[in-house]
Amino acid sequence: MNFAAQFLYSRVLKNRSPRERFREDEDYDPFWQSYAEQLFLKKDDNKIKKQDAPALCDLHCCKDGPIRNGLIGQKSPSINPERLKDFGEEDYLNGDVKTWEMKIVSRNEELNRDALSRIPQSSSRTSLSSCNKLIRFEDISAAAFKIQCGVQKTPCMYSRLSKQYGMDIYLKKEFLQYTGSVKERGVLYLLTSLPQDQQRKGVIVASDSNFSMAVAYHASELRIPVFVIMSTSMSPARVKMCREYGAMVISYGTTAKDSQTHARRLAQENGYLYLEEEDSAVYLSGLGTVGLEVYEQVPKLDAVIFPAGGHCGLLAGSAAALKHLNPHISVIGVESENFPVLQQSLKAGHPIEDQACSNHHFYGDVSGLCFGSNSLQLTGKLVDKVVAVREEDILISMLRLLEYERATVDAEGAIGLAALVAGKLPELKGKRVAIVVCSGNLELHLLQQCIARALTLDNRVCRFSLVLSDCPGDISKLLEILAREEARVLDIRQERMFVTSELFTVEVTCTVETRDKIHAAQLRNALLERYPTAAWTER
Repeated sequence: MNFAAQFLYSRVLKNRSPRERFREDEDYDPFWQSYAEQLFLKKDDNKIKKQDAPALCDLHCCKDGPIRNGLIGQKSPSINPERLKDFGEEDYLNGDVKTWEMKIVSRNEELNRDALSRIPQSSSRTSLSSCNKLIRFEDISAAAFKIQCGVQKTPCMYSRLSKQYGMDIYLKKEFLQYTGSVKERGVLYLLTSLPQDQQRKGVIVASDSNFSMAVAYHASELRIPVFVIMSTSMSPARVKMCREYGAMVISYGTTAKDSQTHARRLAQENGYLYLEEEDSAVYLSGLGTVGLEVYEQVPKLDAVIFPAGGHCGLLAGSAAALKHLNPHISVIGVESENFPVLQQSLKAGHPIEDQACSNHHFYGDVSGLCFGSNSLQLTGKLVDKVVAVREEDILISMLRLLEYERATVDAEGAIGLAALVAGKLPELKGKRVAIVVCSGNLELHLLQQCIARALTLDNRVCRFSLVLSDCPGDISKLLEILAREEARVLDIRQERMFVTSELFTVEVTCTVETRDKIHAAQLRNALLERYPTAAWTER
């Protein structure tokens, strides 16, 4: 009897509309109406999908069929946004709700879609898959919200170099991040996006780059086991720094290729995730948050200059954000003339794999290989210009930042300003320009060599040699000329034994400090007037 009663009652309920079933409720919610409809209406799912498919949206439904609000052919009342918000926050966590994903592409995002439409799917790898996904402005905004408590919102300050180069220059000081690099943004978003089981197993990297430093630090902060494989030729300072960040550092092999092979083998044997810098949508979205902050911090921008090279993820991700916010902002990439990887890849239409572009201790990531088609396609579509600069311009740029901004940066951090030093962007005169100073991880022995070489290139340190008679008072006369010309003597040496000129003569070599190129020329003319045989050492 109970079974018969239940059967008859269910038939009665089936013949009633959902609105009648919920008439007794005080608040009618069409969201719950769709739930009742799913329970009692048995319709053909394919027919429903064809009738109710939206014209402007891509609807991805669950396996059990689409979930719709209201009856078929009936205009449902508007849904209370607050009610739907509460449902998503509370009931979704209980696991009892079926949801769909709705992706709406605006006009400003069509450029990003077109840039990635022809990218082939990458094959499965041991590391995080760099799959072909649409890099949307919403993805970059979500990344900015998620990493805001884990990275610094670095300042973008007006620079004293503005008057020297005839434009309003704002420096985005990303070298102030904890590990001294902008790579923290992409790495943190990448690590927080990993599944929980993979976070428990751990990650492994194999290099001494800024990417590895960021992985070592943020993985330790997130309590993710992290292993860094380095070759025995790596700098002891980098090994020490990785260990201080909390990573387990293992020295293996004599080359970077040996350490990478060993890292992949350990990842396969132990279930670690092998991470290497690539252009996945998650990583690019994290790096693209720089463009959001620059746009927010500097109003009425005309152009933004980024470091480029093979690892152009920062350039591509930030360009996607900036072009969405204001398509009229010029996005410019700068790379080295010695390693024009990006320009060659854009010309060829695909990432080039030139073994001659191996990493250099001075250039760092700027000299790396082009690591992905996603970044290359975005760069080709969204970046307005890519220029190449000389090594001398990068060194002088490092000197300018140290002298005017008290910023100690490496080649990757200084290469953006080098484009202005070299005069490669005359169209920016009188405009408002932001430069991303993205890295400050320069080893101490390289810092000393770079500054000494930059002073010479900038005519701030000069050297000359001349032959004097070995008599009392001759060197004092030379010093009087230097004092009159206001040149500061840094070093002076005398050579008597190996002089090839007359007997009883001495060859004097002086290293002096001058103010600038004009001051050096005045000193040279004064010396040649008194000592016609003086030889000026060329740079």
